[in-house]
Amino acid sequence: MGAAVSGGPDSLALLLLANAVLPGRVIAATIDHGLRPESAQEAAFASAVCGRLGIDHEVVRVAVTPGNVQDRARAARYDALFRSFGSRGCDVVATAHHADDQAETVLMRLARGSGLAGLAGIRERRVEIAGEPPGEFLLLRPLLHWRRAELADVIARAGIDPVRDPSNADARFDRVRIRAQLAALPDLDPLAIARSADLLQQAEAVVETAVARAIEASVHREGGRTWFHFGHPRMIEVEAVTAILRDLGADAPRSAVARLIDQLNGDGHATLAGIMVRRAWHRTGERSEVDAWLFEREPPRRG
Repeated sequence: MGAAVSGGPDSLALLLLANAVLPGRVIAATIDHGLRPESAQEAAFASAVCGRLGIDHEVVRVAVTPGNVQDRARAARYDALFRSFGSRGCDVVATAHHADDQAETVLMRLARGSGLAGLAGIRERRVEIAGEPPGEFLLLRPLLHWRRAELADVIARAGIDPVRDPSNADARFDRVRIRAQLAALPDLDPLAIARSADLLQQAEAVVETAVARAIEASVHREGGRTWFHFGHPRMIEVEAVTAILRDLGADAPRSAVARLIDQLNGDGHATLAGIMVRRAWHRTGERSEVDAWLFEREPPRRG
């Protein structure tokens, strides 16, 4: 198993726990984003800890492109982790996300008005496809039901003084502000929020099955046109229409798809991301028609 190790308390606890459960079967990698002067020293510290434990470790330095620093750094980090572990023959990667991270993620997405997929939070496991080198990885978050304080205790008992990332106290970041608000409300239990995220992930799987059945029964493709026999629960319709639009080469957020459906239920026609949609009768047999939504690409505009 490959463990992502930053040198902070959470990832070092993951390393120690994984090594205790899988002795001799754990390798590690530290990604140095180069965003802070201390990053090289912190990577060297993680490497030294791995050396004392007899764990194969690699430091990978990456460049973060301009833009949303946290999002770009995250994307670069996962790309680098998959390259590092893939090159060493490992296709299982674990990160140290825990119950407090899960609670913060759910609350951040709740504040943004996210739907079911967003409120389901961080997945305990998922398959990732990497491009360089090409490969399929199982991404695990085995600590989602551990509290941050419990992981800090693991490190303290091991006598390790971990790295402290100052960005974790920088109130410019949404997550840091949510963390402070969560700490100020002791009645909000991160473990309970994590359990709710688990239930929402199960609900998402049920919805995905229902959407697949609705698409199979109610979506009909004829040439460049797509018919959808509407009349399903709203969540099913939003997901099905999102899939239809994606099929036609249009990628639209679910909030925009929901507004499109509202227009169709009102005016009976709408346009989104280059796709025209209107309400029309779909002939399904010699003597039968179904009230449906018809999706077509907009015609090219004349110069």
